[in-house]
Amino acid sequence: MELNSQIKTALADPDKKILLMTHIVLGYPSLETNRQVIEQMVANGVDLIEMQIPFSEPMADGPVIVKANQEAIEHGITVRRCVDFAREMTATHAIPFLFMTYYNIIFKFGVEEFFREAKEIGIRGFIIPDLPPEEGEDFFALSRRYGIAAILIYAPTSTPERMRELARYSRGFIYCAARKGVTGKQTDFDASFNDYMRTCRANTDLPLAVGFGISSKEDVDYLTGKADIAVIGTRTINLVEEQGVAAVGPFIAGLR
Repeated sequence: MELNSQIKTALADPDKKILLMTHIVLGYPSLETNRQVIEQMVANGVDLIEMQIPFSEPMADGPVIVKANQEAIEHGITVRRCVDFAREMTATHAIPFLFMTYYNIIFKFGVEEFFREAKEIGIRGFIIPDLPPEEGEDFFALSRRYGIAAILIYAPTSTPERMRELARYSRGFIYCAARKGVTGKQTDFDASFNDYMRTCRANTDLPLAVGFGISSKEDVDYLTGKADIAVIGTRTINLVEEQGVAAVGPFIAGLR
């Protein structure tokens, strides 16, 4: 089943007014910790997980995730180890898993080979923040050929025309950055955010995910009815650092 169908099936559950997607950095602080965190997330109701393959210059990420990327690389994580770990996760858990990374990783690996392996192991989508449609014709063609959703990003600065153009290439869902800047900083929801979400909704038929600074039940409650997926990233990394893996499950369970 392709990602869009999986999302629509999950949203049809009357007990889920909004889906939860979490983000982890593979290899930080270790793959064993990643394994335990994912188990906690799935057991407590997460609907999708994006697994970040570390990159040395993660331009869309804030200081917490940048640090996690750097430390994972310093500790010896490789793309091959990330792919092998993903194979284990997709075989163990039934929810959709996505890869998030930067295009140089895929280019170095071999673009079609990356798609081929991702398809083989059951990855449902790719989030590649530094690859616009104008520079990724082959990538987006392979996305369609292999049935792996290319997920593009709307920003508060995106015009309606640009949103419609991005929607032509995107599959699965649209990732709506809740504010300008990078991940991690708390987002303030206001009238301008509501206007932005209405503009997003008007310019695509795809489900909308909102990330960047989503960190509490109050945030998830606010997004319910405006978005289809709430994305939590930096907060869970901080939780593991401050309180350990055991804190992740109760946090996720308390988000809705």
